[in-house]
Amino acid sequence: MNFRKTILAVSLSACAGAAMAADKTPTLGEVLKASGIDVSGYIDTTYTNFSTDSPLYQAYTTEKNAFNLNAADLAISSLPASGAGGMVEMMAGEDPAFNVSKGWSTTNFDLLQAYAQYAGSGMTVMAGKFTTLAGAEVAQAPANANISRSLLYTNAIPVTHTGLRASYAPGDTMKFTLGYNNGWDILKESAPANCTTGSVCADGKTVELGASLNPSKMFSLAASYYTGEEYSSTSNTIGDRKLLDMVATINATDALTFVLNYDKAEQEKATATNGTAKWDGIAGYANFAFADKWRASFRTEQFKDKNCFRTGCAFSSQTIKGNTLTVGYAPAKSTELRAELRADKSDQKVYTKDGTTTDKQNFAGLELVYKF
Repeated sequence: MNFRKTILAVSLSACAGAAMAADKTPTLGEVLKASGIDVSGYIDTTYTNFSTDSPLYQAYTTEKNAFNLNAADLAISSLPASGAGGMVEMMAGEDPAFNVSKGWSTTNFDLLQAYAQYAGSGMTVMAGKFTTLAGAEVAQAPANANISRSLLYTNAIPVTHTGLRASYAPGDTMKFTLGYNNGWDILKESAPANCTTGSVCADGKTVELGASLNPSKMFSLAASYYTGEEYSSTSNTIGDRKLLDMVATINATDALTFVLNYDKAEQEKATATNGTAKWDGIAGYANFAFADKWRASFRTEQFKDKNCFRTGCAFSSQTIKGNTLTVGYAPAKSTELRAELRADKSDQKVYTKDGTTTDKQNFAGLELVYKF
C-alpha cells in the first residue's frame, strides 16, 4: 500500500511539474520578440448611421445604416535601432478601399506599409511603401481619438507614399526627414488612374521634407512639405501639387491634451479651365481622460475647397465645418468601445436627405477596437 501511495505521489508531482512547465512555455509572440521580431495588429468594427441618403466626405465611415468590418490589421516588423530591418503591415476590410494606392489591384486588401530600412548613428533610411508624414490622424484606428476621420484627413492630405525616405535625429528633441517618392497614394506611376487619356503619366517625383521638435514633454511641433507632379482627372492634365502640413501638440496635464492641425495646398493645371486648384483647412482637438477607463475627445474643424477639386462638388467652391464628440471606454488595455456624434455643415447644399438637397449631415457611430 505504501508503495502504491509513493507511486501515486510521484505521478502527481510529475503531472504538476509538467503543468508548471507548460505555464512557463513562451507564447509565439514572446518567441518572435526575443528574436527581434514584433507582431502586432488590431480588429476594428463599427456601426454607422447617417442622416443623409448618401454619406459624403468621410474616409472610412461611409455606410448609411450598417455594421462594418473596417479593418483587420497585422504588422510584422524587425526595426533595430542599429542595422538592417523592415516592416510589412497588411490590412483587410473596408478601410483599404480608401487607402488603396494607384496601381494596386484589389480594394478590400492592402499592403498599407512594406519597406526595408537601415539605421545607425541617428540616421534611418527607408525604401518601399510607408504612411505619410502629414496630418494629425493616421490610417490605423487605435491611434486616433475619434471614430470618424477629420475632413482634413479625408480631403487635404495623402495616406501613403512609395519611394525613399531618410530621417536624421541629432538628439532626442529634433528630427529631420527628406523623401523622394512617387507622390500621393501612387504605387505604380503607369497606372491608368495616374495618366492622361493620351497616356502621359505623372511620373515626376515628389519631394518630401519634414521636421519635428519636442523640446519638452508638454509641447511638440511637426511640419511637413510636399511638392511634385500629380494628375488631375478634372482637367486631364498634369501639374505640380504642393502641400504644407503643421501639427502642434500641447500636453497641458497627464489627462488633458490639445492638438492643432493646419493644411494648405494647391495644384497647378487642375481645374476644368486649366487653372490652379487650392484647398486649406484647420482642425482643433481636445482630449481628456476623466477616469482610469474613460475619456472624451472633441474635434472642431473647417475645410475650404476653393475650386471643389478635392470634394468634387458641382459648385465653384465650398467650405465645410464640422464638430465631433467621441467618448471612449477601455475595459482592458487591449480593448476600447467608442461612441460618437458628429455634425457637418457646408455653405452649399451638397448633401441629400429623403431626395432633397440640404447643407447638413449628421453622423452617429459605435466602434469596438481590439489590439494585440
